[in-house]
Amino acid sequence: MDVSVWLAFAAAAITLLVIPGPTISLVMSYALSQGHRAALAIVAGVALGDLTAMSLSLLGLGAVLAASATLFTLLKWLGAAYLVYLGIKLWRAPVDGAEPGAARPVAARVMLGHAWLVTALNPKSIVFFVAFVPQFVDPARPYLPQAVILVLTFVLLAAANALAYALAASSLKGTIRRPAVQRWINRAGGSVLIGAGVMTVAWRRAS
Repeated sequence: MDVSVWLAFAAAAITLLVIPGPTISLVMSYALSQGHRAALAIVAGVALGDLTAMSLSLLGLGAVLAASATLFTLLKWLGAAYLVYLGIKLWRAPVDGAEPGAARPVAARVMLGHAWLVTALNPKSIVFFVAFVPQFVDPARPYLPQAVILVLTFVLLAAANALAYALAASSLKGTIRRPAVQRWINRAGGSVLIGAGVMTVAWRRAS
């Protein structure tokens, strides 16, 4: 792969990743409630989710979803329902006092699983990857090496982006002591997740 093409892909991926969405909302919520201990689990979940979505897209699932209204609708509703469920759960999450360490610990595997599902169960991501990635593939060169490079690049950038958001949010955790502020953060993050679920349902399959 030409370095110029790889740099163009990396720049486009960074631009897409830095825009906060449901994944970043979940990352920040966990980081604020669980602190630095959450960073490794949620970053691993985001990386696995993007790896799953991008790999399935390159294997052809994106094309299948784009062609099958039934499969696309099913995955869309599953992803939307999960986002709404997490949003409601976050909205209703209790605030246990003003001390930063008072939040109930969440198992690392639970945080990893949530981050993975929110990232992977997004039909827009799969269809987007199948339309986005081919723009940077040279048909005159072997496909597999190029696909591996693009997948690894995107996954590493996604993990780095999630880590940056997680560390920034967990650093603020020590300064956020008032329950009212913590409650507002939970409800803002929950609203983003619920809104993303509603938008996923409303989003129409591209013709």
